Amino acid sequence: MLSDFRAFIAKGNVLGLAVAVIIGAAFGTIVTSLTDDIIMPVVGSIFGGFDFSSYFVRLGDVPAGYTGSLTDYEALKKAGVPLLGYGQFITVVVNFLILAFIIFLLVRSAAKVMKEEEAAGPTEEVLLLREIRDSLRQPPLK
Repeated sequence: MLSDFRAFIAKGNVLGLAVAVIIGAAFGTIVTSLTDDIIMPVVGSIFGGFDFSSYFVRLGDVPAGYTGSLTDYEALKKAGVPLLGYGQFITVVVNFLILAFIIFLLVRSAAKVMKEEEAAGPTEEVLLLREIRDSLRQPPLK
């Protein structure tokens, strides 16, 4: 079973997928930083506050022993106060839209390159490999 697993892992598709997942996760953190540190502060300043992700509506009572700020989203959330965190949701949606747009541009560029390669026709290597294949298919001379 171990040798089967090793053969499965050694396949190019599995390794390529693993690399893609790792790069995708790293890219996701870059987009999150872009959203949280650059875009959302600008959007927040336009709408009157610098921390857009802290916009929320309190849906329930604050516990009796709570001593923190009534405007601190994270502290209220940790205290168990029911909150409607629409600012955080908007931040996540903007993050998703940026990531989706960048992926769209990447896929569009890759499709364009593949279309250009198809239009160019087969390369010299492909033509040579076809000749070799065709010569191997012919019956041997006697």
